[in-house]
Amino acid sequence: MKQNITIGVRQLCDEANSRIETLKIEDAIKLHGRDDVVLVDIRDPRELEREGAVPGAFHCTRGMLEFWIDPTSVYHKPVFAESKKFVFFCAGGLRSALAADTARRMGLKPVAHIEGGFGAWKKHGGPTHAWAPKSHKRGHD
Repeated sequence: MKQNITIGVRQLCDEANSRIETLKIEDAIKLHGRDDVVLVDIRDPRELEREGAVPGAFHCTRGMLEFWIDPTSVYHKPVFAESKKFVFFCAGGLRSALAADTARRMGLKPVAHIEGGFGAWKKHGGPTHAWAPKSHKRGHD
């Protein structure tokens, strides 16, 4: 049976962007290091190894986002219970739009995402460093 995909990724991202705050890269870089902001990197670990990371950003793969946000989940991460602004980013700004919209729908606020993602961050001189995975116990991650 042939599949009939009725909504494409572009439409999903456009709809998400209509509901969330999208930060220009210059504004996002100014938020770096603020105590009231959590930069949330949703890229895959292979992307971080290849491209580098933003110092101080919290890493949460897109696949675990809902589980880490939900305080009733065994996978919940306390960072998502803090009273801060959560700014999501991915490589180019598409996955982060979907992630920020999902987080908003779940009740996390305030949320935003970075237009252009990590690619724009690097291009505009945002701070970066080589990524090294933190050693931690496996299981609830």
